[in-house]
Amino acid sequence: MSPTLAIDIGGTKILAALVQGEEVLASETVATSRSGGPDDWLAQVAELAGGWRGSYERCGVTVTGAVHDGFWSAMNPGTLNIPDRYPLAKQIASIFQVPATLCNDAQAAAWGEYCFGAGNREDTVFLTISTGIGGGAVVNGKLLQGRSGICGHFGLLLSDSETLLEDTASGSWIAAEAGRRGQSGQAPEVFAAAARGETWADELITESASHIARLCHNLQLIFDPAVIVIGGGMGLAPGYLPRVQTKLKTLPARVSSTLARAALGANAGVLGIAALAPQGRTDK
Repeated sequence: MSPTLAIDIGGTKILAALVQGEEVLASETVATSRSGGPDDWLAQVAELAGGWRGSYERCGVTVTGAVHDGFWSAMNPGTLNIPDRYPLAKQIASIFQVPATLCNDAQAAAWGEYCFGAGNREDTVFLTISTGIGGGAVVNGKLLQGRSGICGHFGLLLSDSETLLEDTASGSWIAAEAGRRGQSGQAPEVFAAAARGETWADELITESASHIARLCHNLQLIFDPAVIVIGGGMGLAPGYLPRVQTKLKTLPARVSSTLARAALGANAGVLGIAALAPQGRTDK
């Protein structure tokens, strides 16, 4: 089987890769232009993948937000401001001239980790903690996608609050909270400050981890997966996963979660969508 062109468009970065099986043959990455829009991001992808034309016969595209009937929409515009029902499938077909499969990014990463990574082909829930927060679940060998091609946009905390979970625990929240405390920098700078022993930074990261631990507990009760895999730029940052695990230690073992660090790193999404593309299991 020929390689698949796999594209991952997230709130922080855009990754284009040429994938065959579980091997990334080549890849290129660029920062997502926050001031741009889908047309700009696809132009970036076309430039990244320009040298591979003729090397692939299909394309898989994984994006933050929701995909349904070939259209792309934002779930939380604060993560990436996508116009409602952007014709992603049509635009991809026009640019790359090959059949395209679309999927939410966290779902694609869930499938990648299930097939090739920390999921080990057991029931798996995957969480990406990055600019935003998302997730996907694989149960009995099936990727759960729901009515609109998205599973795991964890919106509301289970309380009286109507605040999005993304807005209380994500990288965007950490950066905004740092600013409110008179500090500057994005999530990586906050993690660096915590590593230097700065209390304000440690408090922010711990608060985020506390919310994610609560989420993991609820997901364990809902799905009872063999493993919850934590990925994303923030989820994989030094010290983050141990904080989540510490918050879960007070739970009885029968309802606690087995957490694992994502094994595929930044390639989980492209490996997952490349594996899904020949199966026709995702939104077209």
